[in-house]
Amino acid sequence: MKFVGIVGSNADQSYNRMLLEFIRKQFKVKFELELLEIDEVPMFNQDEDWKESFQLRLIYNKITRADGVIVATPEHNHTITAALKSVLEWMSYEVHPFENKPVMILGASYYDQGTSRAQVHLRKILEAPGVNAYTLPGNEFLLGKAKEAFDEKGNIINEGTVKFLELCLDNFVKYVEVVSTLKKPKLIEPEDLDCNHPIATTVTDVDPDDPDWVEKVAKITGAVSGSTYVKLDHGILTVDQINMFLKSMPFELTYADDNNQFLYYNNAHQDPDTMYAKRVPSQSGSRMSTVHASLPPQRMKNVEWVIGTLRNGNQEYVRTLIPNPNPAVLNTHNYQAMYYNDGSYAGINEIVFNFKPWLDWYLQTTGQRLVGGNTPASPATHVDASSGASDSSVGGAVTTDADSGASSH
Repeated sequence: MKFVGIVGSNADQSYNRMLLEFIRKQFKVKFELELLEIDEVPMFNQDEDWKESFQLRLIYNKITRADGVIVATPEHNHTITAALKSVLEWMSYEVHPFENKPVMILGASYYDQGTSRAQVHLRKILEAPGVNAYTLPGNEFLLGKAKEAFDEKGNIINEGTVKFLELCLDNFVKYVEVVSTLKKPKLIEPEDLDCNHPIATTVTDVDPDDPDWVEKVAKITGAVSGSTYVKLDHGILTVDQINMFLKSMPFELTYADDNNQFLYYNNAHQDPDTMYAKRVPSQSGSRMSTVHASLPPQRMKNVEWVIGTLRNGNQEYVRTLIPNPNPAVLNTHNYQAMYYNDGSYAGINEIVFNFKPWLDWYLQTTGQRLVGGNTPASPATHVDASSGASDSSVGGAVTTDADSGASSH
């Protein structure tokens, strides 16, 4: 379960930030929490475009995809900060990411009453038309005397306070589970699978379906290769090392960008007929419509559904099993959304692998058995290879490889 925590202060030193950081570390087994800052959000002005602010775009995208939101508010003059109020104004004018979103309120303050009055005001704001959040009732967590509440490592000192905080968070997790059943996914618009909307990284000088796309685009862009070093987020590798790293993965990996152009797969050295998702070198750079040209119309709709679901943020990933007559193969496909720095959709990475050896290893290592199985890795165990995680969303299986056309075999 993924939550975002909004730091309700734009100050460099904030006990509400410390409170959220403590929650993130202390309860990481219960949920994932990502902190969002509001220090660079401009004062709300309906004449301005919210998209001009990188931080507002990030906040919007993160809230949209989160399962729930935790807001930690200070109390200034018996109410919330002007900075937090401005964020809520922006997020309820042209866009409405809080609508039907589960929200938990908490706060830290210097004084005995914590942020009780600010929390009352914040509840009213979150329930206002245009915001329409589902605010967790009750469960008020008010951290008073914040200066004395934390130790030098940022941990809350009082065990009773930590236990009460955990109770409130457990109730929020349950609340999110209940509210999620009411969530209506965004309507999926028709996907342009012909790459008619170039993005910043699209090379328009070469036809995407040109079988020599890789070589021609490499020449145009001056793409590096060989022993040239590439600086990554947390490391420096040569292009050769990156290729070795990706080729050694025990998965088939693909990437299609947000213009629906199939850009990469990691097993170009492999015989296509031995792959779980058959691909050939000439497909790199191709339009998604070309990659899936052999599919019947209904299967093409499945491709559009997978892309649209990830683009809209209705789901973070889509998983499915492709039926295979070989009992030693569970052909598993995981389609994962990728995001730009501002949190907007950047395309899909797909992981394809045979899950059966991993499953057998786990069962043999732990001594566990699948329900209905006669042995730890019994072929007689029933596995529904045509359902997957997408059942609840589309009423049936998604048996389409959104990147590569693996469903054609």
